[in-house]
Amino acid sequence: MIIKYFSWVKDIVGKSEETISISPDIDTPEKLIDFLITKNEQYKKAFSKRATIKVAQNKIYISKSTKIKNDDEIAFFPPVTGG
Repeated sequence: MIIKYFSWVKDIVGKSEETISISPDIDTPEKLIDFLITKNEQYKKAFSKRATIKVAQNKIYISKSTKIKNDDEIAFFPPVTGG
């Protein structure tokens, strides 16, 4: 799985992208976040406001309860504003 981080999520995690393998029981973005926050304090801090973080699966917005797979690209980013 390719995981991409944007904006302040990227700044806190300390990287813009990483590739990991997930177990079959990590099958939603919510469970992926639960897994990531166990890695270290940076992930825990980055996802401390998980309700505000948006998720995309293969470049399409999804909910945190959508099913994901190991061959997906998952992106995490804060709400986007424009003007």
